Amino acid sequence: MIRLAVSVEGETEEDLVNGALASRLQRHSVYATPILLGRARYGVGGGGDVRLDRLAAEMRFLQHSFDAVTSLVDFYGFRDKGSRTVDELVLAIQEHIGQCDERFVFPYVQLHEFEGLLFSDVRAFGKALEDVPLTELVAIRSEFPTPEDINDDPATAPSKRIGRLIPHYRKRLHGPLIADEIGVDTIRNECARFDVWLRRLESLGELRT
Repeated sequence: MIRLAVSVEGETEEDLVNGALASRLQRHSVYATPILLGRARYGVGGGGDVRLDRLAAEMRFLQHSFDAVTSLVDFYGFRDKGSRTVDELVLAIQEHIGQCDERFVFPYVQLHEFEGLLFSDVRAFGKALEDVPLTELVAIRSEFPTPEDINDDPATAPSKRIGRLIPHYRKRLHGPLIADEIGVDTIRNECARFDVWLRRLESLGELRT
């Protein structure tokens, strides 16, 4: 059995880990616990203040209480990513964590943000919400090779696009419902980065056998 800590930036990611991801990982003897990062843990704000040093320090701290540690934070809004690509940012976080067994301690940064995953099957919006403009959502999805490619410009990030089309969308309420409706298998089939991360989490149990 592997006790896995997932440092998450907000309550939506916390719900995703507690729901669909936890049940999937348990099949591989990996038991995931989401840990809210920074101010979100203390109920001050809903997350989003993710910085390199803060995330690295949190992951170093969690090593002492868990068998493995990872993260689930968005590239969009990462405060001090600067001009780094998402892969360069992941490497920088790993370097800031310092000495560790990288088989068991490794950061994950979602490209570009959680809402991008929801474009894996936009029909699920209509099952979780009323008055959903499916034609417009389909059009957005068709513009990009994968849901993870929907860009992170402040005006065109996935969450901004959803907010304009569906003003009554609430991330904490509807995000996990839509993700559950889509299903982990569909998300990982559509989102290569997410799939690679999930495969790595699933393999943790094998590393300790």
